[in-house]
Amino acid sequence: MRQNRFWWIWLAAGTALTAGFFLLPADGLASNLLYNVIGALSSVMILIGVRLHHPERRAMWYWFAAGQITWVLGDLTWEYYVFVLHEEPYPSFADVFYLAAYPMLMIGLFQLVRGRAGRDLAGLVDAAIVGTGLALVFWVFVMHPLALGSGASPLERTVGVAYPAIDVLLLAMLARLYASAQQRTPSVHLLGVAGVFLLVGDVGYALISLYSENNDSSLLNAGFLLSYVAWGAAGLHPSMRSAGAQTLGSGHYRVGRSRLATLAVSSLLAPALLFVPEVGGDTLDRLVIGAAAAALFLLVVFRMSGFVSQVQRQAAQLEDLAMEDDLTGLANRRRLEQALRSALAEGPVQVALLDLDDFKGVNDRLGHAVGDQLLTVLAGRLVTAMHSDALVARMGGDEFAIMMPGATDAAADLTVSRLSETLRTPIRVEDHELLVNASIGVTDGTGTSNPFEVLRRADVAMYAAKKSGNAFCRHVADLDQEADEQARLGAELREALDAGQFLMVYQPIVELPHGGIRGVEALVRWEHPTRGTVPPDRFIPAAERNGLIVELGEWILRTACAQGVAWMAELGERAPHKISVNVSARQLAQPGFSGVVAATLAQTGLPAERLTVEVTETAVFGGSHAVQALEELSALGVSIALDDFGTGHSSLGLLQTVPVDILKVDKSFVDNITMAGRHAVIATALIQVSTGLGLTAVAEGVETAEQAAELHRLGYRLAQGYHFGRPSAAPDFTASSVSAARQ
Repeated sequence: MRQNRFWWIWLAAGTALTAGFFLLPADGLASNLLYNVIGALSSVMILIGVRLHHPERRAMWYWFAAGQITWVLGDLTWEYYVFVLHEEPYPSFADVFYLAAYPMLMIGLFQLVRGRAGRDLAGLVDAAIVGTGLALVFWVFVMHPLALGSGASPLERTVGVAYPAIDVLLLAMLARLYASAQQRTPSVHLLGVAGVFLLVGDVGYALISLYSENNDSSLLNAGFLLSYVAWGAAGLHPSMRSAGAQTLGSGHYRVGRSRLATLAVSSLLAPALLFVPEVGGDTLDRLVIGAAAAALFLLVVFRMSGFVSQVQRQAAQLEDLAMEDDLTGLANRRRLEQALRSALAEGPVQVALLDLDDFKGVNDRLGHAVGDQLLTVLAGRLVTAMHSDALVARMGGDEFAIMMPGATDAAADLTVSRLSETLRTPIRVEDHELLVNASIGVTDGTGTSNPFEVLRRADVAMYAAKKSGNAFCRHVADLDQEADEQARLGAELREALDAGQFLMVYQPIVELPHGGIRGVEALVRWEHPTRGTVPPDRFIPAAERNGLIVELGEWILRTACAQGVAWMAELGERAPHKISVNVSARQLAQPGFSGVVAATLAQTGLPAERLTVEVTETAVFGGSHAVQALEELSALGVSIALDDFGTGHSSLGLLQTVPVDILKVDKSFVDNITMAGRHAVIATALIQVSTGLGLTAVAEGVETAEQAAELHRLGYRLAQGYHFGRPSAAPDFTASSVSAARQ
């Protein structure tokens, strides 16, 4: 906008007029008139700025404009004396205008620094230190010599001292302005520059009058004229609308090197003046210097106390931040560990460790923003559910801890049981109503003063609860043995993979009713050199926890595919049509899993249509990455089987989102299928769902001929279980599995 350029147009024009002033004859009428024109225009520019920008503090700018006009009136009065009356009286009526202009400027500057400073006590003390030190210099070199001037009347000495006294006030205002911690706008900077030019001109004039013989002060007019120009530019700048309207917050003060240097020099001015010849010998000067030194000392002490208080306050804030979780506002792990250490030293304490089930699925399906809101709401619910003496902390991720000092085992178990019930209430986040389940481990501090040991016990109990499916579990010594065993198994898994201790067995999948083998499910076994055969339910969880399940799964896939190719070459048409390989949730979550499968098929030569990948409902429910991996496998031509169907989160819902080809009905629905009841009804419904959706159903866990017959009657055409044959490294494909199982 054009009006935003007025300030620098005036700045350039005013500077040019100032330069033109020195081209005119010194002390001539033309130069004096130009001097007055620049001063009057300065006041006009301020008024124009008020009209253009509508400042929040209009009165401040009116005071500035009034000060400029009053100065011009003083100049015109003096010029009347000089050019009309041909007199140069001192003091004169012009001094009335000059001295009256300063209070107007002081009022404006006071409104400026008051509005900017707010509760900036530190800036006020800094300004007092600088102002006191420099005022002392004024007293010694300007004010005191003027007051002692010989041959001057009392009125002359009074007026002569009044100017430097006002300059001291101006200096204090400028020190306050520049000591303010708030960021200065361009308009405020220009006001500061105007004040500095005015101060330089006044001080220079006083020093020349005192210490120079020729009293030539014409160059000082540049300071007064540039001060006029800066006042006008400050009023025209667009930032003038907010000048003096900002309030300083209490936490934004920062001390830089330049400020420290200024404070240090100002505080040392008093003792430094004592080394100036003829200063320390004057009794009044010594008294003034002593008083100023005492004032500076007290101000510096007060300032240092402010520094110390600020450091202590910030240290306390940092400590609070270091002990607080950013997201929920709860205590964090560090604070819990410290509080737990103190509680263990004082008496009995109970600790519950809580981990949300399938929180990753919430993040994957709904986004991390919803997940964060869920954690925040849950944190509030935990705090509300606990007694005031309990400490609720977020350990990280979706894991929370609760410390209950003085609680007994029974009281803690009752509290955790109620808490588990509370968590079952749905949590509404934005437009989503979320059900939250949690696994909770509980322990006490018996026999230890180490908070890390207590948290370890709670962690072991929590994983035991998660494994068992119970809402919570209390720590007992047997859990440590099991955890140690899992840790040892995890350590030995690496060696087992390298030493080739794993072998593959295959369980037939047969066609009903005759039992002809249609496919096999590949299962892994661990032949440990000292432990013997380690069952999968022992080492698979350990592999899941330490991540070796990914490498083990690739070995299983590669071995099964190679075996399938070998059977095709050896048996021809009698070879199993499908080889099913189980894939864990962790494998599905690995980037590029479908690429691993494609590379294995290409390496071994097994056709994609002969491979079936079996996944559990829980693994698929874990997130969008799993669904994407299955879609990529389906695009390759690999069949997808949903294992343990009917036991997971939302079985029927998965059929709409996952590219499923085969449903493997869980053994729990097969066990009592020969009896009338809900299991038979569910088994019937599942085969109807499969048929209606064009899917293949496989009944798992068939152990009797009666179960096989009933399944066939209901419409099942594929089944597997011990009735048809146990897993074997070399299944017999020459006879039906029913016949082989009876022999």
